[in-house]
Amino acid sequence: MITRTLTRRVALATAAAASALVLAACGGNTDDNGEGGTGHTGHGASAASATPSASAGAHNAQDVAFAKGMIPHHQQALQMAELAADRASSARVKDLAARIEKAQDPEIRTLTGWLKAWGEQPPMAGMDHSGHTGMSGMMSEADMAALKKATGKDFDTRFLSLMAEHHQGAVEMATTEKQRGRSGDAKAMADAIITAQNAEIKEMKQLLGAK
Repeated sequence: MITRTLTRRVALATAAAASALVLAACGGNTDDNGEGGTGHTGHGASAASATPSASAGAHNAQDVAFAKGMIPHHQQALQMAELAADRASSARVKDLAARIEKAQDPEIRTLTGWLKAWGEQPPMAGMDHSGHTGMSGMMSEADMAALKKATGKDFDTRFLSLMAEHHQGAVEMATTEKQRGRSGDAKAMADAIITAQNAEIKEMKQLLGAK
């Protein structure tokens, strides 16, 4: 009798423990609002690189405008930065250009993913930017043509001056997104852009001052 009673108690305790583990596993997928645990705890660039599906629901027209505007804006910055490898004379200018490419190319992919998740058509890659010259900070075709022809120190000066203006435009666009956007991920990217590009603007002004 004692043996059977002990065996039954062990079995009941094991079953209770298993039930507790199942409940804990289920509860682990719930956030503070009782919804699925898809909330983002990261900030800045890490939050901005969230998967597109995470942003598919909570967004507004400003978020869409931000993504559609920032993609061609970043694409032009990449075109400018790519020129530095063969044309710049300053190692610091080449390094800055490489960092710009490294930062903005992944952001283009993230922005494109968000637009697709929102059911929107992303701007075409490699498109002519003549239709975006009115956008804040965008270079004109004449500016881009002059930059492509420049070499050495002339290129360095033109690149730094144009890119600082280009960055300032991106900061303005990102500031509008922070103020009017709804998507937490898009606003986190905007915050990261403001921080990073303001720092690069300061760096470019210092380089220009040293010439």
